[in-house]
This record gives sequence, structure tokens and C-alpha cells, in this order.
Amino acid sequence: MNKISIGERAFDVVNVTIMLILMVATLYPMLYILFSSLSDGNRLIAFDGVLLWPQGFSLDGYKAVFSNETFLQAFKNTFFVLIVGLIINLSLTSFGAYFLSRDGLLLRKPIMFFIVFTMFFQGGLVPLYLIVKAYGLLNTLWALILPSAVSTFNLIIMRTYFQALPKELEESAFLDGAGHFTILFRVFIPLSMPVIAVMILYYGVGHWNSWFSAMIYLRDQELFPVQLVVRNILLDNDNANMIGTSTLQHSQSVAETLKYAAIIVTTAPILLLYPFLQKYFVKGVLVGALKG
Repeated sequence: MNKISIGERAFDVVNVTIMLILMVATLYPMLYILFSSLSDGNRLIAFDGVLLWPQGFSLDGYKAVFSNETFLQAFKNTFFVLIVGLIINLSLTSFGAYFLSRDGLLLRKPIMFFIVFTMFFQGGLVPLYLIVKAYGLLNTLWALILPSAVSTFNLIIMRTYFQALPKELEESAFLDGAGHFTILFRVFIPLSMPVIAVMILYYGVGHWNSWFSAMIYLRDQELFPVQLVVRNILLDNDNANMIGTSTLQHSQSVAETLKYAAIIVTTAPILLLYPFLQKYFVKGVLVGALKG
């Protein structure tokens, strides 16, 4: 039996201690928001210290969130951007990755150079705004979808994954008379579920958490996505129309818990999505990153 030296034991203790500190530093802000959202607003306002459990119990913040038309409309806008955006993202990224993974593609290296070039050098916000305006996308939800239709980073990951698939499968499909579309949708896509899951996660989280583009391109509040509404609540204290209570004291109480309830409601869907994609996530990223 191998004996553990004093140095190895000390390393284990230090390593575990650091991991525990990092775990607490990561979990406590989330628990603080959860406990605050479930607390009584008046007691939460008066409380000063480390919050380790809810101060009283109240669901007034959640009631204000789910009963408000502005917030519900923002959820509808976000789901539209998420679903339509994912369809466009996955379609264009798959087509581009398949095209760039072909060995006989003419001028493949120059094309890849210009694609990778956009990762390091971009025109900036003003030229992008002018392009969006020129195409008539301002103050429409399409302004949140089309400018980010393809991510260069995601395109490279999927292209690398396609290149790692056995060439014999493609050659066999060609011999059976299959065309490029058939090979892509009936051979490559079914074998690429890990990297597809990664694309869904990357693009989906990007759409769900996006608020800056909406702040730049949208003026009509009925088009705001949920993250922009939450941003306005947190930074601009724009929660007066979310409460709808008659007394000032009750209004302040609900406003305090409303902020935290809004964060929980907008964060929960992404947290629930991760477990379903976790089994694909590591494999998809590693295979897409390590080869060629």
C-alpha cells in the first residue's frame, strides 16, 4: 500500500479548501437572490447582514412578475427570438460547416482566412447599426436575430467536428446516389448530436441573455426581450408599472422582492436546460476543438 506523503496530504487539504471557497463564492450570490425573492419585503429592507435564509415568507414578487403584461409580453418576445433564432443559427451554421469541411473545396484556405479574420477585426457598433438601419430592421425583433445569425467560433467548432467524421460514410452515400443535402441531413446531422447540443446551448444562451442589442435597436417597449426588462428594473428602478398596489409601504415591499424574483424567473429556464445537454456538451466541445 502506497503511503501518502506529508506534501501530498498538504496539497490535498489546500486544494479542497480552495475548491470549497470557490464553491461558496459561486453559490452564495445565487442563494442570496433566491432567499431574497422568497422573503417578506419589509423585513428584507430592514435586514442588514449575511442572508442565510428567507426573512419571513412571501411570493408577492413572483405574483407581480407573472401578473404583469409587460413581463409576459417580454417573455413572448424572448421565446420568438430564441426559437426563430435557433432555427436560423443551426441551419446556416450547419450549411457553412459542411461547405467548409469539403476536401475538394476551391479556395478553402482563403475563405477560412477571411472568416477567421472577422473574429479579431470588426467594423464596430456604428457600422453595424447603420447596416441594420439600412435593411429596415430597426425596432423589429429581426434586428436581434439576423445580425447574429452565424457565430464564427461556432462555425469553426462544427466544421472541425464534421471533418472528424469517417470519410467512408460520405463515400458510401455518394456511391448510393446521395447528394450533398442528403448526406448533410441524413448522415452528418444524425451523427453530430453532441456538437448540435453545444450549438443549441451556445446560441440559446446568447439569445436568452441578450439585452444590449435590444437596447440599441428597439424603441417600442412592447418589443423588449425579458432581459432588457429585467435590466431596466435593476438599474433604472423601472418597476412602478410592475407592482399595481395602492399603499406606498406595500409598493416598496413588493418592489424590493420583485427585483430578485425577476432574476430567478429569467435564470431558471437556462439552469433547467443544462442537465439535458450536459452529456453531449463535453464530448461536443472536445471533439470540435482538438482536431484540425
